[in-house]
Amino acid sequence: MKKALVMLASAVAMSGAFAQASAPVAAPSGTAASAPVAKGGHERNVEDRIAYLHSQLKITPEQEPQWKTFADVMRGNGETMGELFKQRRAATNVSALDDMKQYATIAQAHADGMKKLVDAFDPLYNSFSPEQKKLADVTFRHQGGANGRARHHGKGKSGKPAPAPASDATVKP
Repeated sequence: MKKALVMLASAVAMSGAFAQASAPVAAPSGTAASAPVAKGGHERNVEDRIAYLHSQLKITPEQEPQWKTFADVMRGNGETMGELFKQRRAATNVSALDDMKQYATIAQAHADGMKKLVDAFDPLYNSFSPEQKKLADVTFRHQGGANGRARHHGKGKSGKPAPAPASDATVKP
């Protein structure tokens, strides 16, 4: 179960909460992404990721309305997931059934959040120039999408290859 929780936490780091920027870049001044964030690290990570993507994708003034919608969905998803994880951390002495129900709630919220994110990204992506589409395709493929997490096993933070995931057959109950 712990392995499943770790995998879920990794996956959930995708949906807007999901916003750990691998190389945050300040957004141009005057954009919503450059607004100061008074909340803690999680919200700051979402804002960092939004700013990074705004810069990386070279959002034009004409694309700002679609961008704002996309960024707002990222923020909303981040708030939702942050609250669910806060509730999960606060829950003590839960039964196996309750633990599975919490996991299912988080997984469903992640799926719902990704659907909202895709729906918000669609008009933005369709407004992109061919150059911006190429940038988005590369950025999301290699950076793990709006979430900032890589989808493949590459190098870890240390620069060394990431360890292969453990086989379920080797996990002892």
